[in-house]
Amino acid sequence: MAAKAKQRALVAKGMLAHGQKISRGLLAGSVLRCTDNTGARMLRLVQAIGYKGRLRRCPSATIGDKVTVSVRQGTPDMRKKIFQAVIVRQRKAFRRAEGIWVQFEDNAAVIITADGEMKGSEIRGPVAREAAERWPRIASASSTIV
Repeated sequence: MAAKAKQRALVAKGMLAHGQKISRGLLAGSVLRCTDNTGARMLRLVQAIGYKGRLRRCPSATIGDKVTVSVRQGTPDMRKKIFQAVIVRQRKAFRRAEGIWVQFEDNAAVIITADGEMKGSEIRGPVAREAAERWPRIASASSTIV
Protein backbone atom coordinates (compact mmCIF):
# COMPACT_ATOMS: atom_id res chain seq x y z
CA MET A 1 0.00 0.00 0.00
CA ALA A 2 2.75 2.45 0.96
CA ALA A 3 4.65 1.68 -2.24
CA LYS A 4 1.64 2.60 -4.38
CA ALA A 5 1.19 5.88 -2.51
CA LYS A 6 4.86 6.69 -3.03
CA GLN A 7 4.55 5.89 -6.75
CA ARG A 8 1.53 8.20 -7.05
CA ALA A 9 3.43 10.99 -5.33
CA LEU A 10 6.36 10.63 -7.74
CA VAL A 11 4.09 10.64 -10.79
CA ALA A 12 2.47 13.81 -9.47
CA LYS A 13 5.92 15.40 -9.36
CA GLY A 14 6.54 14.67 -13.04
CA MET A 15 8.58 11.47 -12.74
CA LEU A 16 7.55 7.97 -13.80
CA ALA A 17 8.94 4.64 -12.61
CA HIS A 18 12.51 3.64 -13.40
CA GLY A 19 12.76 1.05 -16.16
CA GLN A 20 15.62 -1.37 -16.70
CA LYS A 21 19.03 -1.27 -15.05
CA ILE A 22 21.44 1.17 -16.75
CA SER A 23 25.21 1.38 -16.19
CA ARG A 24 25.92 4.09 -13.64
CA GLY A 25 28.45 6.34 -15.36
CA LEU A 26 28.49 9.49 -13.19
CA LEU A 27 30.08 9.58 -9.75
CA ALA A 28 29.66 12.30 -7.15
CA GLY A 29 32.00 15.12 -8.19
CA SER A 30 31.54 14.60 -11.93
CA VAL A 31 31.27 17.69 -14.11
CA LEU A 32 28.21 17.92 -16.37
CA ARG A 33 27.20 20.29 -19.14
CA CYS A 34 23.93 22.13 -18.54
CA THR A 35 21.92 21.64 -21.72
CA ASP A 36 19.01 24.00 -21.10
CA ASN A 37 18.66 27.79 -21.29
CA THR A 38 18.70 28.62 -17.56
CA GLY A 39 22.04 30.45 -17.69
CA ALA A 40 24.15 27.71 -16.12
CA ARG A 41 26.90 26.20 -18.27
CA MET A 42 28.81 23.68 -16.11
CA LEU A 43 27.39 21.68 -13.21
CA ARG A 44 29.08 19.50 -10.58
CA LEU A 45 27.18 16.45 -9.36
CA VAL A 46 26.87 16.60 -5.56
CA GLN A 47 24.50 13.74 -4.73
CA ALA A 48 22.30 11.19 -6.48
CA ILE A 49 18.84 11.49 -4.92
CA GLY A 50 17.45 8.13 -3.79
CA TYR A 51 20.83 6.38 -4.02
CA LYS A 52 21.17 3.56 -1.49
CA GLY A 53 24.82 2.70 -1.26
CA ARG A 54 27.35 0.92 0.87
CA LEU A 55 29.97 2.13 3.33
CA ARG A 56 32.81 3.97 1.50
CA ARG A 57 31.16 3.54 -1.91
CA CYS A 58 30.97 6.73 -3.94
CA PRO A 59 27.36 7.69 -4.88
CA SER A 60 26.69 7.30 -8.59
CA ALA A 61 23.93 8.19 -11.03
CA THR A 62 22.80 7.35 -14.53
CA ILE A 63 20.48 8.63 -17.26
CA GLY A 64 17.07 9.68 -15.97
CA ASP A 65 18.18 10.00 -12.33
CA LYS A 66 17.31 13.05 -10.25
CA VAL A 67 20.50 14.52 -8.78
CA THR A 68 21.65 17.49 -6.73
CA VAL A 69 24.09 19.74 -8.60
CA SER A 70 26.01 22.93 -7.95
CA VAL A 71 26.56 25.46 -10.72
CA ARG A 72 30.28 25.94 -11.48
CA GLN A 73 30.10 28.22 -14.54
CA GLY A 74 27.29 30.38 -15.78
CA THR A 75 25.58 33.71 -15.20
CA PRO A 76 26.36 35.47 -11.89
CA ASP A 77 22.85 34.91 -10.52
CA MET A 78 23.16 31.11 -11.11
CA ARG A 79 26.75 30.53 -9.97
CA LYS A 80 27.52 28.99 -6.55
CA LYS A 81 23.95 27.81 -6.06
CA ILE A 82 22.59 24.30 -5.56
CA PHE A 83 19.76 22.95 -7.71
CA GLN A 84 18.16 19.64 -8.61
CA ALA A 85 18.69 18.28 -12.10
CA VAL A 86 17.95 15.27 -14.30
CA ILE A 87 20.73 13.56 -16.26
CA VAL A 88 19.87 13.35 -19.98
CA ARG A 89 23.21 12.16 -21.49
CA GLN A 90 26.24 10.19 -20.26
CA ARG A 91 29.54 9.19 -21.84
CA LYS A 92 29.60 5.74 -20.27
CA ALA A 93 28.10 3.23 -22.70
CA PHE A 94 24.91 1.48 -21.58
CA ARG A 95 22.96 -1.41 -23.07
CA ARG A 96 19.31 -1.20 -24.08
CA ALA A 97 16.86 -4.11 -23.83
CA GLU A 98 16.92 -4.69 -27.61
CA GLY A 99 20.68 -5.32 -27.42
CA ILE A 100 22.20 -2.11 -28.80
CA TRP A 101 24.81 -0.10 -26.89
CA VAL A 102 24.33 3.67 -26.59
CA GLN A 103 27.01 6.23 -25.74
CA PHE A 104 26.93 10.04 -25.94
CA GLU A 105 29.87 12.38 -26.47
CA ASP A 106 29.31 14.33 -23.22
CA ASN A 107 27.65 14.22 -19.81
CA ALA A 108 24.66 16.57 -19.65
CA ALA A 109 21.81 17.47 -17.31
CA VAL A 110 18.70 19.67 -17.22
CA ILE A 111 17.92 21.80 -14.15
CA ILE A 112 14.47 21.20 -12.64
CA THR A 113 12.46 22.71 -9.80
CA ALA A 114 11.53 20.86 -6.61
CA ASP A 115 8.15 19.80 -8.04
CA GLY A 116 9.61 18.30 -11.25
CA GLU A 117 9.05 21.21 -13.65
CA MET A 118 11.88 22.34 -15.93
CA LYS A 119 13.53 25.61 -14.91
CA GLY A 120 14.39 26.46 -18.53
CA SER A 121 12.15 26.37 -21.58
CA GLU A 122 14.29 24.53 -24.17
CA ILE A 123 16.85 21.72 -24.33
CA ARG A 124 19.86 21.85 -26.64
CA GLY A 125 21.17 18.60 -28.09
CA PRO A 126 19.83 15.06 -27.94
CA VAL A 127 18.09 13.48 -24.94
CA ALA A 128 18.29 9.77 -24.13
CA ARG A 129 15.05 7.84 -24.60
CA GLU A 130 15.29 6.50 -21.02
CA ALA A 131 15.23 10.03 -19.58
CA ALA A 132 12.41 11.10 -21.92
CA GLU A 133 10.24 8.13 -20.92
CA ARG A 134 10.79 8.75 -17.22
CA TRP A 135 10.31 12.56 -17.35
CA PRO A 136 7.47 13.54 -19.73
CA ARG A 137 8.05 17.28 -19.30
CA ILE A 138 11.65 16.90 -20.47
CA ALA A 139 10.46 14.82 -23.45
CA SER A 140 8.05 17.55 -24.53
CA ALA A 141 10.76 20.24 -24.39
CA SER A 142 13.49 18.25 -26.17
CA SER A 143 14.06 18.55 -29.91
CA THR A 144 15.83 15.19 -30.45
CA ILE A 145 15.23 11.95 -28.55
CA VAL A 146 17.81 9.21 -29.19
